[in-house]
Amino acid sequence: MQRQNWLITGVSTGLGRAFAQAALDAGHTVVGTVRSEEDRRAFEGLKPGDAHGRILDVTDDHAVSDVITEVERGVGPLDVVIANAGYGLEGTFEETPLAEVRRQFEINVFGAVATLQAALPHMRRRRRGRLMAVTSMGGLMAVPGMSAYCGSKFALEGILEALGKEVAQFGIHVTAIEPGSFRTDWAGRSMTRAARTVDDYDELFEPIRQARQKASGNQLGNPAKAGDAVVRIASVDQPPAHLVLGSDALRLVTTARAAVDEDIRAWETLSRTTDFDEGAQL
Repeated sequence: MQRQNWLITGVSTGLGRAFAQAALDAGHTVVGTVRSEEDRRAFEGLKPGDAHGRILDVTDDHAVSDVITEVERGVGPLDVVIANAGYGLEGTFEETPLAEVRRQFEINVFGAVATLQAALPHMRRRRRGRLMAVTSMGGLMAVPGMSAYCGSKFALEGILEALGKEVAQFGIHVTAIEPGSFRTDWAGRSMTRAARTVDDYDELFEPIRQARQKASGNQLGNPAKAGDAVVRIASVDQPPAHLVLGSDALRLVTTARAAVDEDIRAWETLSRTTDFDEGAQL
C-alpha cells in the first residue's frame, strides 16, 4: 500500500480516533485536529513522527483554511481528508430550541463544508485525492427524537453527492461514511440532550431516550473495524460514494429507502398530473 498523508477532524475520541489509529497502523501519516493542547499531545503520542496534532475549531472558517494550508506546506500534500468532527443532538422537534438546531448545523454541516472546501483546491491542482465526511445512518433514514441531527446529516449527504459529481473529472473521489451504532461515547457523554418540556411526547420519546442511554457502551459496532474499512476504501481505485458501516445501519437504511420507494410507486399517478398537458416549452 502506498503511503498517504491524511487529515481527520475530531480525533480525540470515537470514530475519528479509530480512523486515525487505523491509518497510522497502515503506515500512513495522519494530521488530526483536536480542541485542546492535552488532546494534541495525546494524539501525537500514538505514533511520534507520523501523528501530527493541530488544535482547531471547525466552526472558525479562517482557522480551518489556515491549518490545511500549513499542513500542505509543512507535512505534505494531503491524499485523504475526512471531515469527522460533529456531535449528536437528541430531542423532539418541538422541544429543541432553535439556537441548538443552528449549532448542530454549524458544526455538523458547515464545519465539514469548511474542511472539504479548504482541501479541495490543493487536490484539484494535483488532479487526485479522497474527500470523505462522516454522516450517519441518520443521513439516510430518520428516527423520532433526532430531527436536528438527522437533518444535519441529510444536508451533508446532499452536499457530498453533488460534490462527488463535480470533482470526479479531476480524479477526486468523494465518499459519505454512514456509520450505525458503534461502541463510542457518541450516545453517552458526547450527546447533547434537549430538555423535556412537552409531556405529550412522553409515551413516544421517553422509552427511546432511555434505550439509547442504556445501550451506550454496548453497541454492536466495533470502531477499530470501522477504521480498517475506511483505510481499505481510501486505497481502492473506485471507492463508493456511500459507505454504510454496521449491520444495524444496513438494516435500517434499507428499510427506510424501501419506504421512500413505496411512496413514489403509490403516488406515481398523482406525481405525473402536475406537468403541462402540452409538455415542456422549448
